Amino acid sequence: MHVQEWLDTVPPTAVYALVALVIGLESLGIPLPGEIVLISAALMSSHHSGINPIVLGACATAGAVIGDSIGYAIGRKGGRPLLAWLGNKFPKHFSEGHVATAERSFEKWGMWAVFFGRFVALLRIFAGPLAGVLHMPYWKFLTANVLGGICWAGGTTAVIYYVGIVAEDWLKRFSYLGLVAAVLIGLASMLIVKRRAKKTQTAEREAEPVNAGE
Repeated sequence: MHVQEWLDTVPPTAVYALVALVIGLESLGIPLPGEIVLISAALMSSHHSGINPIVLGACATAGAVIGDSIGYAIGRKGGRPLLAWLGNKFPKHFSEGHVATAERSFEKWGMWAVFFGRFVALLRIFAGPLAGVLHMPYWKFLTANVLGGICWAGGTTAVIYYVGIVAEDWLKRFSYLGLVAAVLIGLASMLIVKRRAKKTQTAEREAEPVNAGE
């Protein structure tokens, strides 16, 4: 069953809770399709009188901020052993190369990595736990986390809602295109991160003999 068709059968209150829960768990560090669920719910709010887009955006933002904060606390307490454990559980998302790429982004960009990481599929999963592992000051993390959550969740909800209002009839027939676009963007982000991860691993392997010789 299509995600949006399934959401149509769920009471409005449950939709709000579901969106907040899925986005919260994704932000905590569990690979889930938070963006797809949010886009589907926002699209549904454009033609479903029971779904308020403002409340939906607020719930999505709350889920993002709370989930990231919990992930930060877990990462700060668990440290690098946590990343190793996640690598064993989710090797496609938490491989050594992915972690190294995300870690360099955080060390270079700091708060901006948390903010813009909200818009990138893999960094959205990494942001909270990795910021905690790297002991980023919580006030910096929280500031970037809240602003990023508002811009991403609120902005996505607003854009999809108004697109749905303007082209409601068209979207009823071709609403899956929005989901396909979201999936393609997510896949593109993953491919970019994977390429960088492979380059990092290759560079490290090439550097090992040199270090050994020294």
